[in-house]
Amino acid sequence: MRRDFLKTCAAAGLGLAVPLRPEAAEKKDEPYGGPYYVVFNASGGWDTTYLMDPKGVNGINRLFKEGDILTKGAHKYAPLKKHAVGGMCNEDFYAEFGDEVLTFNGLDYSVNNHSPGARYMATGKLDSLAYPTFAALVAACRGPECPLAFLTFGNYSATGNLVAMSRVPYLPSLQRIANADAIEGNERSPYHDKFALDRIEEALREGNVANANQPRLPRAERGENMLYAAQINSKALQRVAQYIPKTSPKERMSQQAEIALASFKAGVCVSANLTISQFDSHANNDPDQMKLIPEFLAGIAYTIRRAGELKIRDQLVVVIQSEMGRTPNYNAGNGKDHWSIGSVMFLGRGIKGNRVIGATDEKQFAISLDPTALKLDKEKGIRVRPEHIHESLREFAGIAEHPLSKKFPLGVPDKEKLQKFWG
Repeated sequence: MRRDFLKTCAAAGLGLAVPLRPEAAEKKDEPYGGPYYVVFNASGGWDTTYLMDPKGVNGINRLFKEGDILTKGAHKYAPLKKHAVGGMCNEDFYAEFGDEVLTFNGLDYSVNNHSPGARYMATGKLDSLAYPTFAALVAACRGPECPLAFLTFGNYSATGNLVAMSRVPYLPSLQRIANADAIEGNERSPYHDKFALDRIEEALREGNVANANQPRLPRAERGENMLYAAQINSKALQRVAQYIPKTSPKERMSQQAEIALASFKAGVCVSANLTISQFDSHANNDPDQMKLIPEFLAGIAYTIRRAGELKIRDQLVVVIQSEMGRTPNYNAGNGKDHWSIGSVMFLGRGIKGNRVIGATDEKQFAISLDPTALKLDKEKGIRVRPEHIHESLREFAGIAEHPLSKKFPLGVPDKEKLQKFWG
């Protein structure tokens, strides 16, 4: 049975943290209570001028003019209601969430290639393949004992070897993992009665305690620890089953959200990396972005609303990003190519919304920012890059001084750190 459980985990890409001592293993049964971090990735490079940084001049956008740009509080956004195909248009998104959203415009990605851009935006470090993503780092710092501490559904997902990277692609996969002591995850068909499972757990615990200080070959020690970890994780993961919906949503991001939120609610997950792709609109930019941006926003809205239904919305922290923007001009195929200037959005617990920091000019170039006053300063300001955002994220999450964070310094000088970024 334990072997079957481990095989199921491997098939789903689920890594298990291996406790070296019984007392460490016991912590795995303590539910993690938040905050929960969700990073939404518009993979391929979104066109920010059709969302939170509209222009309407110099031919940058073809679907509206400058005078058509809409506002909601501090936000300016592109009017998409007449052009959006399915999903959620900008108008509805800002009407529902605008008061909670913090936007940063004019982010300098420094590169315009997918792989380094995705890595830089995910980790805050451009010139290293060793750095963990923010989602992995915060999971390692906040809840390394959680069986599914860091969930990822694609995009750049490096962990820095700090925490297991878990992939659970479908809700039925989560069901099987949550009910690992049952045939095919069917709780009505258990392998053993409860009293037998209790005896198995007690025997494993006693064996683990007895062998804790005994000299063993590394392979034997690892095998015993994995067996014990599987039992503890299996017990903790049973909590997930009650939060798995009976039917799966059709939308791809909503499916990812259900897996992440059920894991959050059960206290077995700290962070999740959600993504949809195909934003790389080198041809027919406008039709592609009019399908993808509404789908992306609808997925975000679904996640937040569903978190409310599960009564964990007040613990949710949301990061909305992409690895690049699109050029301010169209190519011969009516598409837009890679652009190294873009935007990022945030909302959730502890974030003051209805704010926009930073800007791009009428040609879509980044304008320098005073990091202390958070005001535009073309002469003396700095170009804000992903490491500045990640330094602020680490401080916001309370992990900037954690030993694991210090293993991966971002090198942001104190004078460049963004002050009171979160409000």
